[in-house]
Amino acid sequence: MGLVEESIKPHERLSEHLADDLAAVNVLIRERMASKHAPRIPQVTAHLVEAGGKRLRPMLTLAAARLCNYDGPYHVHLAATVEFIHTATLLHDDVVDESGQRRGRPTANLLWDNKSSVLVGDYLFSRSFQLMVETGSLKVLDILANASATIAEGEVLQLTAAQDLATTEDIYMQVVRGKTAALFSAATKVGGVIANAPEAQVAALSTYGDALGISFQIVDDLLDYWGSGATGKNVGDDFRERKLTLPVIKAVAKANEEEHAFWVRAIEKGAQGGGDLDHALVLLKKHNAMEETRIEALSWAAKAKDALCVLPDAPIRHMLTDIADYVVERVN
Repeated sequence: MGLVEESIKPHERLSEHLADDLAAVNVLIRERMASKHAPRIPQVTAHLVEAGGKRLRPMLTLAAARLCNYDGPYHVHLAATVEFIHTATLLHDDVVDESGQRRGRPTANLLWDNKSSVLVGDYLFSRSFQLMVETGSLKVLDILANASATIAEGEVLQLTAAQDLATTEDIYMQVVRGKTAALFSAATKVGGVIANAPEAQVAALSTYGDALGISFQIVDDLLDYWGSGATGKNVGDDFRERKLTLPVIKAVAKANEEEHAFWVRAIEKGAQGGGDLDHALVLLKKHNAMEETRIEALSWAAKAKDALCVLPDAPIRHMLTDIADYVVERVN
């Protein structure tokens, strides 16, 4: 492999491999995000859809279908469905989190308003279900409908768990499986289902997506304290927003009385002052919380790669393996 090839990231290689399919997905997205009567819908949607995201989730659907030798048209519908669901959740999340920036740009709720973000998100959810129905597959509809419900459930659970020091690693994992991994898993699974792949391959694709999504979220939470421009966040954003993520959960579990009181003040009560983030970082290092979190992320990435073993030995499979490695590359 030459130096130029080595500089191309795994998701970029997959994007090039699926270029024709992705072009068809983009055409379909533009068609279906249009609105005859409410021009604000395409304005808000375009702001987020065309913000330069990796399109990882719809690529997973296309890749899974192609890996299972699908030659019909509906993998494009399903990839667009997955992107609409993802975009809808981002619009809603930014309202819930009162965010002002996403992917380095002002959020839709900041540029327009919360009402527009919520209602356009609802519109995209509705569009996603229209696209699902067009595939004519009840199994696909079942998978994506369940994923949509799980995503919403995970977000609501996070509302109650995010600032509660009693939140355990099991609850954190339930939140992550809801808010992130559910759509990764559904995205890969429906690709296999639409291709009528054997059950073992469909299950493997689902496992791959689940493990990849968990690893993806754990890395994102870890980098909030380690620091990386790749997340689009500043170091300590989660701390300032009082989000109880895995590194903090691990540190809280090992905290002495004085340390526990600090976490109660900073996370549960939100009475943060200058120097609190630095002190939090000291405690995370003291209890090896970030290293333990890193090891968990690597473990989930390994599970994702292992799941692919039952699938056809093809270039796409190796690209999916490389993506699992890439997700944890920043902390490896």
